[in-house]
Amino acid sequence: MRLIIRQTHWDAMRAHVESRAPLEACGLLAGRNDWVEKVFLIENQAQSPIRFRMDPGEQLRAFNSIETDEMDLLAIFHSHPAGPEAVSAADIEEAAYPVVNIVWSRPQGVWRARGFWMEQGRVSEVNLYLRENE
Repeated sequence: MRLIIRQTHWDAMRAHVESRAPLEACGLLAGRNDWVEKVFLIENQAQSPIRFRMDPGEQLRAFNSIETDEMDLLAIFHSHPAGPEAVSAADIEEAAYPVVNIVWSRPQGVWRARGFWMEQGRVSEVNLYLRENE
């Protein structure tokens, strides 16, 4: 399993998580097959450094846009500004969609992203491929 992300989308996610730190940030990635075509930056309604809850209105608008543009929801991303570098027990418990989950963390002060697939309590890593803009 893999997810292909353009540099502009990667940069948008990184800027979003950086701008919201020390609180968690979140958003959605949409596209076709395994190619991300659009990033939706969603407000964390929880306003928490350890949890996220997507703003329901923003999330609904994103879902409507995804459907209108005939794309699929490919991934959910969120940050762990203070760690861990992987999904947390809460992330696994609250996973609601069969999509890639991208966790942004900043070990040694540098933002890094990793992808995960969570299914029935099991977690496996997903390869994230960064592509230049076309």
